[in-house]
Amino acid sequence: MVPCSYSLTLVICICICCCCLLSSVSLAYKNYTVGDSFGWYDNLEKPPGFDYQKWADAHGNSFTLGDFLIFNTDNNHSVVQTYNFTTYKSCNYDDALENDTIQWSSADPSSTSPRPVTVPVPLLKLGITYFFSGDYDGEQCLNGQNFKINVTYGQGLPPSLKSPSSSSSSSSADAPISPAANPDFDPEDSAPETLVPSNFDHPQNVSDDSTTNTDQPSKAATIPLPAAFLNFNFFGLRLNGFMIFLILIRLYGFFWIVS
Repeated sequence: MVPCSYSLTLVICICICCCCLLSSVSLAYKNYTVGDSFGWYDNLEKPPGFDYQKWADAHGNSFTLGDFLIFNTDNNHSVVQTYNFTTYKSCNYDDALENDTIQWSSADPSSTSPRPVTVPVPLLKLGITYFFSGDYDGEQCLNGQNFKINVTYGQGLPPSLKSPSSSSSSSSADAPISPAANPDFDPEDSAPETLVPSNFDHPQNVSDDSTTNTDQPSKAATIPLPAAFLNFNFFGLRLNGFMIFLILIRLYGFFWIVS
């Protein structure tokens, strides 16, 4: 019979492994659908409108590098991201600098029949980030289509979102891909391989362990639960779940013999 102290040790080891697994799953990259099922529209388009800032505040500091914001809208609304507070407050990006403002999707004023558009936007930079719809002289932005979020570090950028030049410099290991600096970058190449319906109202976990291609960013994948057993972090050390399982079996056998 295995002594109580040995059984307790084994239980503690199992608990530690379970904690490592849960930590790995909770740190997965996520998708956040802006406006949930309402989508990305101004208050005039869909009265009484939606409070996007309240939606963002409800998520607190959960936005991290490598996450995606999914904008479900139409081709009469744009998606503009800026790190410049003045640009954000003016609801106008005409005089914005290339290194602080990105237009991910533009409106088409000539369109008489709006068509659905889904715009995935990766979070590539730490700190406060602003979003708004900047067309029609800022009318949509002034009518509720704006919000800000705070992006924290989390796991840092996944390989698929890092600048190709960052691999040669350790000091810029998390340098993001800039659409201005790299015209070939397409966020849909790195966004999760899922169709995002207009009523999508919850994030999907995505992994940063996707195999990367040297020519273009690899696509992130949804994490199946068994895959979480393959690799996880334990106090900064990447461990293999099956290896830990074998070690536990050997420990149990050792305790059984010495008892």
